Amino acid sequence: MTTPVMDPGRAMMTLLSPAGKRDPYPLYEALRSYGPLLPLGPGQLVVTGHAECARALREPALLSTDGTVQDSMMPGWRDHSSWVWLTKNMLFSNNPDHDRYRRFFSVGFTPRRIAALQPAVERLIGGLVDRLGTLGEGGAPVDFMAEFAFRVPMAIMGELLGIPEEEQAGFRGHIGAITTALEPIQDLAQLLPGDAAMEELAVYFRDLVAKRRAEPGDDLVSEMVRQLDTTGGISEEELVANFMLLLVAGTEAPMDLIGNGLRLAVEHPQYAGALREDDSLAPGYVEEVLRFDPAAQALNRMAVKDFDFFGVPLTAGTKVTLLIAAGNRDPRQYADPGTFNPYRTGNHALTLSGGAHYCLGAGLARMQAEVALPAVLRRFPGLALASEPTFRDQLVQRGFATLPVKLG
Repeated sequence: MTTPVMDPGRAMMTLLSPAGKRDPYPLYEALRSYGPLLPLGPGQLVVTGHAECARALREPALLSTDGTVQDSMMPGWRDHSSWVWLTKNMLFSNNPDHDRYRRFFSVGFTPRRIAALQPAVERLIGGLVDRLGTLGEGGAPVDFMAEFAFRVPMAIMGELLGIPEEEQAGFRGHIGAITTALEPIQDLAQLLPGDAAMEELAVYFRDLVAKRRAEPGDDLVSEMVRQLDTTGGISEEELVANFMLLLVAGTEAPMDLIGNGLRLAVEHPQYAGALREDDSLAPGYVEEVLRFDPAAQALNRMAVKDFDFFGVPLTAGTKVTLLIAAGNRDPRQYADPGTFNPYRTGNHALTLSGGAHYCLGAGLARMQAEVALPAVLRRFPGLALASEPTFRDQLVQRGFATLPVKLG
């Protein structure tokens, strides 16, 4: 164990500051200096170790943030529609509801179905690369996040869910407001933008369900509506809640993966050149982005019973903060973990969760980045930052607000 360099309470508070959100990694190392498991007073545990995070993600005695858990973590949440809707989806649920949601939606994300989407993914990304080139003509700076990193997963989710192209750009503000609701907050009024965004999305998806019931298409919404009407399994309200999850998570996570991947390519031109020349490097490159600088930085769990966790006694009700981005840089798991190395072997990033809650769309998220990043780098070999990027004011789902580039 290294010598502690900062009081753990101070390190946790600094993580929530603008500077801490921009660069949390030194603070994770400060917390790690106290060991992979750090009790912070009675009833709270912070986890920074890879093995410990991986076990926690698979531990049935550690519950995800469903309604009952949220009652103890955020009293008053039931007055806020953002969290009311969130606790009706598969990400923020526990069994038996989680298994029920997962079984219902898993038919839409089989490996065969994801593989069948690749031609559409390549077509959509090709069009967006062309559009990016038009916007950057003459050396004009372009915000890569708004004009490409967001539009790629939004176009693909639009294709999957049957959302018309002309409606897609308007969802970015809604998605940002909803992900802000996942952050640690001091005042429940901070949930109000997410509440409004969630209510608007609920109206949108209720209408979309009604349209697809009346006039089915070949999109996932039509398929899920047919399944609901034929076999049941979930309620229509739960159907709408999980469509909103698919839109938000299916756009935000790949957007940040592509944005972080491009920034790292600019910072490591040797890897950008290799990726430009050889698509076979793309899977390793994307996996290293997921490890080295993930969008998803932390997850919450709560102990449902008294039990021993790697020698630390947990009592029922203990709140467990999994700093999965710290786990991704655990030196017990990876040699030289603070170095970005897309040739790294044995990469087991925690970013897409694990166990029963492993990301349903993980394969689709990876595919988008594996296609998009080489395509951009090949088309624009002189791409460089036009000015310093800005970060969103978020830690749990950390990413760039803007990433200005010149295409060369």
